[in-house]
Amino acid sequence: MTTTTLPRLGGFSPGMIGLELRRLLRNKRTVIFTLVMPAAFFLLFGSSADYRTERVGDGNVTALVLASMAVYGAMLATTSGGAMVSIERAAGWSRQLRLTPLKPAAYIAVKIVIAMVIGAVSVVVVNIVGAFAGADMPVGAWIGCALLSWACALVFAAFGLFMGYLLPSENVMQILGPVLAVLSFAGGLFVPADQLGSTFATIAKFTPVYGVGELARYPLTHSGDVWQAVLNVAVWTAVFSAGAMWRFRRDTARV
Repeated sequence: MTTTTLPRLGGFSPGMIGLELRRLLRNKRTVIFTLVMPAAFFLLFGSSADYRTERVGDGNVTALVLASMAVYGAMLATTSGGAMVSIERAAGWSRQLRLTPLKPAAYIAVKIVIAMVIGAVSVVVVNIVGAFAGADMPVGAWIGCALLSWACALVFAAFGLFMGYLLPSENVMQILGPVLAVLSFAGGLFVPADQLGSTFATIAKFTPVYGVGELARYPLTHSGDVWQAVLNVAVWTAVFSAGAMWRFRRDTARV
């Protein structure tokens, strides 16, 4: 009698992660887009001579813009990394995976890990540019802002996966790029929410960008409701992850 050995952890493995990472790196347009655009935005909006001398929290305004642009870079990178699943859907690869022992949760976990890897690279690139462009803050704050910018972007890795199952492959990032920009404004990433009135500030707290931005800037500014931001990130991560697994099961059920 033939016995079938199911993969450990439902198929989640270093080999699977390495394979997916090589596939991602072949998409040069996505890699350049996620690494170059955030750094360019930082140079455009944060390298003013006035910002280098104006203080905020433990650093200067340039450092504050750097923290926000690192978040934006991580958002772009993790979302695009997750959304690449739409290409697999178009090629029929997702439904083929359904015929294997690979579990939906393991597949989602692999995609999220890959998205977080490219997100980490984006954060590093933005911070290197910021270091040469006049950002000033203590080393501890610098490390804290960078790590939180990356770690909290987990919510957008799940978001990218969810959207990758909802949107067609030919224009997924053309749609998600403007969506992320709007969410960044609405969540107070580009302009502090409290500067736009109490109504806007209240709405901002319910957007998926709000918690990420607040936590990423906290080591520098030491302001904001940390626990509210943590709850925001946790809830939206859970919502998008559940949505991605639901869409994966539904998308691959017709085999």
